[in-house]
Amino acid sequence: MRALWLEGDLSLRSDLPRPVAGPGEALVRVRLAGICGTDLAVTRGYVPFNGVLGHEFVGEIVAAADAPERVGERVVGEINVTCGACPACAAGRGTHCSNRRVLGIRGLDGAFAEYLRLPLSNLHPVPAQVPDEAAVLTEPLAAALRIRAQIDVDASQRVLVIGAGRLGQLAARVLALGGCELLVVARHERQRRALEAAGLRWIDEAAVAAARADMVVEATGAPGGFALARRAVRPGGVICLKSTYRGGPEVDLSSLVVDEVTLLGSRCGPFPPALRLLAQGLIDPSPLIDARYPLGRATEAMAHAARPGAIKVLLTCADAR
Repeated sequence: MRALWLEGDLSLRSDLPRPVAGPGEALVRVRLAGICGTDLAVTRGYVPFNGVLGHEFVGEIVAAADAPERVGERVVGEINVTCGACPACAAGRGTHCSNRRVLGIRGLDGAFAEYLRLPLSNLHPVPAQVPDEAAVLTEPLAAALRIRAQIDVDASQRVLVIGAGRLGQLAARVLALGGCELLVVARHERQRRALEAAGLRWIDEAAVAAARADMVVEATGAPGGFALARRAVRPGGVICLKSTYRGGPEVDLSSLVVDEVTLLGSRCGPFPPALRLLAQGLIDPSPLIDARYPLGRATEAMAHAARPGAIKVLLTCADAR
């Protein structure tokens, strides 16, 4: 099969064997895959990884020996493949499995390919009314929903989202459902237009008020974003970290203690409620799509996704030539 391969550099390969689904697994033909900021970070050495990139996808089950009735099902997939035996798994914290493999990120070839394999338990059917262009963004939407699963956000709170890229846009849409006083820091015109189209208010970085926000969601992926979040949060407030950094920002830990600021790490989220929001039309992520490339132009697509202000770039993977 063909796939986008990372081994130091990126290359499009056509000599890779099609994955073989093992017990409890399914072979999925990838219809669409989304390029994420994490994918770009992995190419820059965020984590050591050789193999097929990509973890956001919508596809179709084409083989599943243990569940033949699911063949033909349109699905999206949770990206963490867990061992089921470690203390974290036993406690129901599978996303923190100490032996986990992560699709396209850690020990498991990903979605920038014609086919992938995942456990059947990771695969969720897509409601018929949800188009592929929305379903492909289920994974980042679930990550945005994780914020609300971790902390109550109500209409009385002042919330600031820093970063209006792929994840920041979705986080803002999820948080707005709770009716909070919401502002989003957006640098680029494309990002600002997308926020305005969704009825969301944006501000320039220079307009961020000091020590005013009850909660700040940091989604820039840059150390400077954390510094701005620290300045914006009030004493006793919460900084929710949706960014992962190569290296790390400088942090004045003493000031966090004195101001009693909570740091909340937030990563993967629940797929079923994300799919319900999409099915009900409460969130439509498709306007965030900037471009769609065939798999044969995957390296161009990655370069497009890395442009300042780009939000979401998709790859058409199935039968792409």
